[in-house]
Amino acid sequence: MIIPVRCFSCGKVIGNKWEQFLALVKADKTEREALDELGLKRYCCRRMVLTHVDLIEKLLQYVAYCVLFLQPTTQ
Repeated sequence: MIIPVRCFSCGKVIGNKWEQFLALVKADKTEREALDELGLKRYCCRRMVLTHVDLIEKLLQYVAYCVLFLQPTTQ
């Protein structure tokens, strides 16, 4: 799924920081440094970003399988 727009605990907007977080981690920064740079100081907001699982990206890996093997055959 997509990252929630707001932190569930405090209500701070965090949805706009996900792509920046991924870019910083990919640029060889630690998660701690990336979260500090994004201004996420509260542990509830940090939890929201650190524990998010991007299910859409995982599910897109299986789209090719579904298209190739699960189409009904026409006879």
